[in-house]
Amino acid sequence: MKRINRLRYMGVVAGMGLAVVLLGNGAYANPKESDVDEERTEAENWEEESGIEVVDFSDFAPSADSGRAAGAGRDIELENIDMETVGSESGEVQDAETENAEPLTEQNAETETQQQTQEGEPAVQAGVLAAEEEKPQNHWGYTNLGIAHVDNHLNIRQEPNENGKLVGKLPKDAACEILGIENGWAHIKSGKVEGYCSTDYLYTGSEALRRGQEVASMIAIVNTQTLKVREEPNTDSVVITLIPQEEELEVVEVMDNGWVKFLLDDEEAYVSGEFVDVEERLEKAVTLTELLYGQGVSDVRVDLVQYAKQFVGNPYVWGGTSLTNGADCSGFTLSIYKKYNVSLPHHAASQAQMGTKVSMSEIQPGDLVFYAKNGNINHVAIYIGNGQVIHASSPKTGIKISSVNYRTPAWARRFL
Repeated sequence: MKRINRLRYMGVVAGMGLAVVLLGNGAYANPKESDVDEERTEAENWEEESGIEVVDFSDFAPSADSGRAAGAGRDIELENIDMETVGSESGEVQDAETENAEPLTEQNAETETQQQTQEGEPAVQAGVLAAEEEKPQNHWGYTNLGIAHVDNHLNIRQEPNENGKLVGKLPKDAACEILGIENGWAHIKSGKVEGYCSTDYLYTGSEALRRGQEVASMIAIVNTQTLKVREEPNTDSVVITLIPQEEELEVVEVMDNGWVKFLLDDEEAYVSGEFVDVEERLEKAVTLTELLYGQGVSDVRVDLVQYAKQFVGNPYVWGGTSLTNGADCSGFTLSIYKKYNVSLPHHAASQAQMGTKVSMSEIQPGDLVFYAKNGNINHVAIYIGNGQVIHASSPKTGIKISSVNYRTPAWARRFL
């Protein structure tokens, strides 16, 4: 009896262990259990009439080791079946999974992907929104913002009471992180200072956010080793001074031509925007912890520095000499030194000609440091150690602490 090496019609139903050979116009795909005997009878009759053996795969299970069907102690070779032609000459047989499905063309595949994406977006967005709601909001680096609501400065104490040791000061409109509130005292952290202040003098919540938007300053941070400061916003302009890397400048305007206008003490100056990073910032607290001055520093110098630091945050007033109500740069140094029985004129250039001139490498806390513009002395500050000066800087910043090199010093003078 002949065996068919190549079957014209064949349907393979995966996972059911049944392969049905389709002969002539008969189609036996996915037969019901009750139809099996009738189908076999018809196949046997056809076999007897045609002399061709019909192989029934229904009793054979797929072998796990190869592409062979094994059963009843024998293997049936599948290798002679031309799988490329099975079902290709007739459109009657399809996979069960795709029988009723629309053909997946490139166009509707793209549409399906878009639909899945669109349907998935609300859930994803909802998850993102939920995460954002759970995450504390950050404003200028603070998650629970407080801002000093005072005319001059707010005292920060070591303990939550009026007798607590003074550890720092929060200048007017300076910001802090509120760590907790209890019995009318806020536990805060600002800059290097952590302690307690009265909640009566703090903006909090929405009021703090509103106030922060009103008083935040634009700061330019120098990102090159040495930066030239010019009188006008171009490279042909006169260089006023040089400022070092990481020095912070108070921005007045970021100009369209790429230059940054800023305040150098109480005068406007310019630097190239290419060499600074500009950011919005709120002022921070100032620590009152005693500085380590080194050997050979007298008690009077230490006392002078601590005395001067009490007035940080107080206003700058042109022509003024009041340490509380306002002073300009030379008025500030005049009033500080007056307490130590040193009489100084109310003029920076005149102060620069008095006392003993010392090199910048030899300065000590209490010495005066002078700065010049175009060779003329126009500003004075008090050196407080640790590479810093305290000075009446400008109407906007008032009395503040800066790096001694926030601009190039001209020279220093000693009076103590």
